[in-house]
Amino acid sequence: MNTPAIGRDTVVTLAYVLLDERGDTVEQATTAEPLTYVHGYGQIVPGLETALVGMRAGEQREIVVQPEEAFGEHEKEGVFTVARDGFPNPESVQLGDEFIAPSPEGDEIAIRVIEILPDAFKVDTNHPLAGQTVRFQVEVCSVRPASAEELEEAQNEMDHEGDHDGACGCGHEHAH
Repeated sequence: MNTPAIGRDTVVTLAYVLLDERGDTVEQATTAEPLTYVHGYGQIVPGLETALVGMRAGEQREIVVQPEEAFGEHEKEGVFTVARDGFPNPESVQLGDEFIAPSPEGDEIAIRVIEILPDAFKVDTNHPLAGQTVRFQVEVCSVRPASAEELEEAQNEMDHEGDHDGACGCGHEHAH
């Protein structure tokens, strides 16, 4: 029996290990708790989505993804200082804490505290893996055609969220 290959409009169930540039494991989805997504709708990082095309259930591969096709380049303007009174409960803020805040355009953005200063906090809106070449060790658990309902939901999510750059299932919030 010929199993379907990963392509647009397929539902893919994937086990993976995401490794940063140093080779440290950042996130993983096991075969017991895999990631399931609809292929072709920007639900995972673009470079990974492209590299998975044509793979079938049972196949394994290591995929290297450059920053621009993974979590983006590290943008200097994404690092800035915010006054302590700009945070709820500033006395309890710790290094590495993540918050959701409004952007100047009114969108929600994720910010991470990277330095605690006497009167302020230095924050970073870049994804923690921005600027890094990352590796995914993947195993395709299953591939099947998506239902009409799954396709409609995937399209609605894509329309609602716009560019899913950085949507990876890695447990972090990402700015869109």
